[in-house]
Amino acid sequence: MKTLLNEPLAPYTSLRVGGPAEKLVIVETYDDMVGALQTAETRPWLLGFGCNVLVSDAGLPGTTLMWRGGQVTVDGNEVIADAGMWWDDVVQTAIEHGLWGLELLSQIPSSTGGAVFGNIAAYGGQVSDTLIWVEIYDTKTGKIQRHDADDFEFKYRHSSLQSEPERVIVRVGFDLKTTPVHDLRYESALTIAGEKGLDPNDLKQRREIVAETRRHVGSLYDPNDPNPERTAGSFFKNPMVDFEQAKELAQFDESGKTLERILEQSKIHGGSTQRASAAHVLLAAGFKRGQRWENVMLHPSHVLKVATLPGATAQEVYAVVREIQETVQTKLGIELEPEVRFLGDFSSN
Repeated sequence: MKTLLNEPLAPYTSLRVGGPAEKLVIVETYDDMVGALQTAETRPWLLGFGCNVLVSDAGLPGTTLMWRGGQVTVDGNEVIADAGMWWDDVVQTAIEHGLWGLELLSQIPSSTGGAVFGNIAAYGGQVSDTLIWVEIYDTKTGKIQRHDADDFEFKYRHSSLQSEPERVIVRVGFDLKTTPVHDLRYESALTIAGEKGLDPNDLKQRREIVAETRRHVGSLYDPNDPNPERTAGSFFKNPMVDFEQAKELAQFDESGKTLERILEQSKIHGGSTQRASAAHVLLAAGFKRGQRWENVMLHPSHVLKVATLPGATAQEVYAVVREIQETVQTKLGIELEPEVRFLGDFSSN
C-alpha cells in the first residue's frame, strides 16, 4: 500500500488530464483494499485503471482509492476475480482453462470491478451474461456481503450499482461453460476472421478475432504504456430512438452495410434495432473524424473517441462534450449520454 499527498491524477488516466488527489492511496491486494475502505473517514473516490473517467482540473478532495491488482482463481466452471484485477487478465485466465463466456469482452480496458459496475459489452456479449455473484463492501455499515447477480439490475451499459455509491465491488464470480455461450455474429469481427483465416468456433481463435477487430479500430489500451493513445474509448452510449429515426441515422453508415444489416448489428450490439449507433448520430449532427477544438479532437479513425492533445485540460474536454450533446439535441432531438464518468467539480465554467 502506498499513500501520496496532492498527487497529480492525469498520469493515472487514459485521457491524461485532470487535477490532483488530495490523498491518493494505491493498493494491490484484496486485504489492503478492504483495510483502506475500513479506515477511510468518508466514502472515497474510486479509481481503477482510469480508462473510463474524466477527472476535474480541480482534482478530488479527500481520499482517492486506486486498486490495481489482486487475484483470479478458477474452481471448475467458476471464475472468481478481485475487483482490482485488470479485466483482460480475467478473460485470459478463463480462456486458458477452456471456459467460454468472457471471450467477446477481450481487451476491453477496465478493472474487473469497473467492468461489472458499467456492465461492459461488445460483439453481442456483456458482463452480466455470466455474472453470478458480487461481493460488496458497504461503506455505511463497514460490512462485506455476497449478493446474487439477480439482486442487481443490469441493462445496456448500466448496472443499478451506479446509483448506490455507498456500495463498493470488491470481488465477483462468473459461471462459465466448456461450450460456446454466445454466437459471434458481429459483421466486422466475422470479416476479420475471414481475412485472417481464423475459426470463430475455436475459443483461442475467437479471442484473437476480437482482439484484431479492436486493434483495427484503434481500441486497444495498455495501462503500462508510457505514451498511450489519449482517449477513454467510445465517449457516448448508443441512444434509443424511434424506428424511423433509426433508419434515417443508418444512412450515415460508411461501411456499405445494408439497412437490414445495420439494424441487425444494432440489435446485437445494443439489444434493439432502435439502439442507434452514437457514431451515426455524431455524423448526422455534422461532426467529423479528426475535428479539432484546440487541444481536444475527435479521433481521426473513430468519431466516437474524444482525444486529448498535450496541454489539454479536463475543462476543455468537458466543454467539447457539452457542445456535442447540445448540438445533437438541437439538430436531432436526441439526448446523448456519456459512457465516461465525470469525477470532481465541473461547475466552475
